[in-house]
Amino acid sequence: MKYAKYHALGNDYLVLDPKDANELPGTDAIVRICHRNFGLGSDGILYGPLQTDKADFGLRIMNPDGSEAEKSGNGLRIFARYLYDTGAVKNEAFTVDTLGGLVTCQIAEGAESITVDMGQVHFGMSHIPVDGPEQSDHNIGQPLTFNGKTQTVYIADIGNPHCVVVQDEISAKQAHTDGAAIEVHEAFPNRTNVQFLKVIDRNNIQIEIWERGAGYTLASGSSSSAAAAVAHRIGLCDRDITVHMPGGRIGIHIGDDFAIRMTGPATHVASMVFDEEALGFSVEV
Repeated sequence: MKYAKYHALGNDYLVLDPKDANELPGTDAIVRICHRNFGLGSDGILYGPLQTDKADFGLRIMNPDGSEAEKSGNGLRIFARYLYDTGAVKNEAFTVDTLGGLVTCQIAEGAESITVDMGQVHFGMSHIPVDGPEQSDHNIGQPLTFNGKTQTVYIADIGNPHCVVVQDEISAKQAHTDGAAIEVHEAFPNRTNVQFLKVIDRNNIQIEIWERGAGYTLASGSSSSAAAAVAHRIGLCDRDITVHMPGGRIGIHIGDDFAIRMTGPATHVASMVFDEEALGFSVEV
């Protein structure tokens, strides 16, 4: 099978075009294809463009553990760049249908950056009760106990679930330990993405990321969107925020009703062919 590999600030995906594969590989095959040692290596597979009546293009997003993600900001920028590289789109805005809802993408001249209207952030989720929209902006935090401690977390949904932990200092080590515990916490029946957030100033934040189904990642568009929205919602940041991550920076604009516009790059890495001989090796997630 032919794949195009891209990364968005170090968060890498393989694009599998339906013209090269009638259907997605099975769960076990996805795990092996994405494996860093036994496969091509990636943080997931983007399967598209697909036919849909809801948008210009349809897209399915698969995590490296074989589960399906509703939405991925970096994945969407990569998919947009793939469409641009293959001549399917130019610089006009176009829409993409994902499990997490419709988004609008636009590619800058020369594909130096890609802007995605990610949709509206909603705070709180049904399995962790929170107050309604009339609640105070400073009273949306919820206590969560994990790894023997209790901290305030903020629940945000932008078509996929996020749990944001605001702290004075953050680290990759904590993302690996506490992020892994929060992802599978009983409070999140469908698991969750986790961000550890440090506010730098009114227009800059720093995050470390643990992604549901993928683990520690260098960058994430939906995580940037959720973390920036939380920082603005609780009064720590303004509407225009640069999100600093280990892999680089993403620009977030927070519009009315917490509609998110995300801007960042996507880089082509290689065109690759996966040899099915590699499916013969046993791989543990």
